Amino acid sequence: MRQKQYGVLSLPVIIGALGLFVDVYDLLIFSIIRKPSLAALGLTPDQIIDKGELIISIQMIGLVLGGIFWGILGDKKGRLNVLFGSILLYSLANFANGMVHTVPQYVIARFIAGIGLAGEMGASITLVSEILPKEKRGIAASIITSLGVLGAVLAYLVYNTFKDWRLSYYIGGGIGLLLLLLRVSILESGMYDEVKKTNIQRGNFLMFFTDKDRFFRYIRGVVIGLPVWYAIGVLITFADKFGKELGIANVDPGKAVMYQYFALCFGDLAAGILSNILKSRKKALYIFFCIQGLFTILYFLQMNGSADRMYWLCAGLGFGSGFSVLYITMSAEQFGTNLRASAAISIPNMVRGGLAIIILPLFKLTRTITGHYVSGGWITGIIVMLMAVIAAYYTKESFATDLNFIEE
Repeated sequence: MRQKQYGVLSLPVIIGALGLFVDVYDLLIFSIIRKPSLAALGLTPDQIIDKGELIISIQMIGLVLGGIFWGILGDKKGRLNVLFGSILLYSLANFANGMVHTVPQYVIARFIAGIGLAGEMGASITLVSEILPKEKRGIAASIITSLGVLGAVLAYLVYNTFKDWRLSYYIGGGIGLLLLLLRVSILESGMYDEVKKTNIQRGNFLMFFTDKDRFFRYIRGVVIGLPVWYAIGVLITFADKFGKELGIANVDPGKAVMYQYFALCFGDLAAGILSNILKSRKKALYIFFCIQGLFTILYFLQMNGSADRMYWLCAGLGFGSGFSVLYITMSAEQFGTNLRASAAISIPNMVRGGLAIIILPLFKLTRTITGHYVSGGWITGIIVMLMAVIAAYYTKESFATDLNFIEE
C-alpha cells in the first residue's frame, strides 16, 4: 500500500518543529544563564569561566553518546521511539538542572540533558524526509529547523523576564512534557516499516567503519557542519571576551545568542528554499559558506565599536549558519533506510561534540601559540572552514536522491 503523501505544513512537520523548538531552548539555556547560575553556586569569576567550559564540554560529550544511542534505537526500533524517549529524558533532566546546588551535580545534570537532547533534530528530519516527496523534504526540514531555532530566543526572553535561572529550567522541562502529549498522533515512517519486515541489519553503528565509502560519507557529513558550531561555540558564546579584546564594552553573550538564533531562523529557511530553486544542496551550501565567511571577517575587523554592532554581526553569523539545515538533510539523504536514523541523528551530535574535541582545543592551541585571543579565534575559523569546504567538495549531490535504498 502506498504511504500517504504529506505536505510541508503537515502535522509531523509542525510537531517536529515544536520539538526542535524545545530542544534548542534546552540546549542553549545554559549558555544564556551560565554566569548567573554558576555565580549563584558561589563560584568566582575565574571559576565561572573554567567550570563553564567544563560543563559545556561534558554536555557535548553527552550529545555525542546520545547521538549514537538514539541513532541506533531509531533504526532498530523506529523513529517515533526516539521522538518520545528523547523529549521525555531531556524534559526531566531540565527539572534536575533547576535543582542543582553543586558543580558536580550541575555537570551530571547537563550530561544527562545532553544525552536526551541528541535525538530530537535528527529523528524529526529523518521522519519527514521519509514520509514527504523528495521535492518537498528540503523545505520541510527548513521549516522544522527555522521554527525550532527560535527556542533560543524564548530561552533568552524567559530568563530576562523572570531573572530566575532555576525557573528557566523548569519552564523548559514543562514545555517539553506538554509537547510529548502531542506526539501520540504521529505515525511511523512507512519506508521504515517496510525495511523492518525484512532480515536486513538495522542500526548497526559499526557498519559506518566497515566500508571505506560509507566511512568517508559519514566523516564528510560531520566536517561540513563544524563551521556552524565554530560560530555558536566560539564567536557567539564568548562574544563578551572577544568584545573586550576588540575594545567593545558591555557585550552580553546571552543577547548575542538570541540575535544569532533569531537570524538562524531565517537562514535555515532561506537555505532550504535556495536549494530547491537551484535543485542542489551543494550549490546552496557553498553560497552559505561564503555568507558565514564574510560575517566572520567583519566580526574580527571591528575595533572599538559598539555592543549593538557586535549583536548585528552575530545575527549575520546566525544567518550564514543557515546551512545547518543542509548538512543535516544531506546526512539523511546520503545513507540507506537501515542506517538513516543512525547517520542523521549521530552526525549533528558529532558536529556538536566536535566543538569540545576539535574546535575548542584548536582554539586553545592557536591562542596559546599566537599569545593573542583574537588571533587564535580567526586562525581557528580559517582551519575549520577549509576543512568544511574540502569535505563538501567530495560529497555527492543528494537533492534528487531516492531514499528507498539499503546499505549492504
